[in-house]
Amino acid sequence: MFPWFFIFAPQWHLPFSGSVAQRIDPQTDWFFDGIDATAGDSRIERQAFEVASYGRQLGLLTEVLVELAEQVPPQSETAVKSLKRLRAIQLEIEKIKTKDAASLVRDVEQALNRLQKQHPAEYERLGERMQLLRLGRPY
Repeated sequence: MFPWFFIFAPQWHLPFSGSVAQRIDPQTDWFFDGIDATAGDSRIERQAFEVASYGRQLGLLTEVLVELAEQVPPQSETAVKSLKRLRAIQLEIEKIKTKDAASLVRDVEQALNRLQKQHPAEYERLGERMQLLRLGRPY
């Protein structure tokens, strides 16, 4: 009736009401957001990461550096301490990998035992497939 009155009508917004804008698309590039945009080309960083993860790249560098340091020991006290620390880090990472492998083996054994008890025919088929894989043949 009087359309100009809506201009003067107060708008009340109680908590959890009113205009709400929310971004709901998943953020899947969280790892690469840690790299400063000016540090390099993010497209190339992603492709390089697909070739070898940063951990694998650092592992290779550490292996080479430790071997070279064993051939030509560092001269300064700071470098000697750093090399000792690098070796300790390398050993700690190897322990983590070993522990993970043991845990994985335990999980696989438990799953195989469960498969054998609950689905013996599937267990036998899996055994046959594993034999073919060990011989280098596809199943």
